[in-house]
Amino acid sequence: IFEGRDAAGKGSTIKRFIEYLNPRYFRVVALGVPTEEEKNNWFGRYERYLPKAGEIVFFDRSWYNRAVVEPSMGYCSENQYMDFMENVSTWEENIINSGTILIKFWFSISKEKQETRFKMRQDHPLKYWKFSPNDAKVVDKWDIITKYKNQMFSKTSTPTSPWIIVNSNDKKIGRLNAMRYVLSVVDYEGKDSSISE
Repeated sequence: IFEGRDAAGKGSTIKRFIEYLNPRYFRVVALGVPTEEEKNNWFGRYERYLPKAGEIVFFDRSWYNRAVVEPSMGYCSENQYMDFMENVSTWEENIINSGTILIKFWFSISKEKQETRFKMRQDHPLKYWKFSPNDAKVVDKWDIITKYKNQMFSKTSTPTSPWIIVNSNDKKIGRLNAMRYVLSVVDYEGKDSSISE
C-alpha cells in the first residue's frame, strides 16, 4: 500500500513499479469517495480488492484513509476512527496469516516540497487536474495531519506489519528505495541481494 501526504509521489512510484510488469498479474486500486454503506463497513470496502494467489495489488491510498485523511478533514466520526484504530492490526494480521505479503509504505515529504509540487501542478498544462479541491484544503492542515500520522505510526506499525517510511523529497531516490525494499523482502528465483541493499 502507498500512503503519504498529497503530492508525496505515491502514484508516480506505482507507475514505475508496474511499468514492466505483466498486466495479467497486477491491479492498481485507487478508490473514490466511499458510499454510506462503505463508510460503515470500512474493511469490507477493501477486502474485495485484496490480491488473489499469484497477484500483486497496488493500493494508491488504502484503508489507512480512515487513520489520517478522514479524521483530519472531518470525513468520519470519532467512533469510526477509534473502531478502525482498534481493529486494523488484527485485520492485517489475518491477511498476512492467509499468505499475503503486505507492505505498507509511507512517502514522506517536507511542507516546503509539498507546496512546491502543488504550485507545479497548478501551473502545468498537463497536470493541472491533479490539483484537487481537497489539495487546497490540506495546505492549512499540515499540523493536524502530522498528529494523526504519528498516532497511526505508533498504534499500527507492528512487528508483523511495520510501516516503511520512504523519504520522497527526491522522487527518483524515493522510488528506487521503495523498489529495493520490495526486492529485499520478497523471495524470487535468481534473487541478487546486492540489488536490494
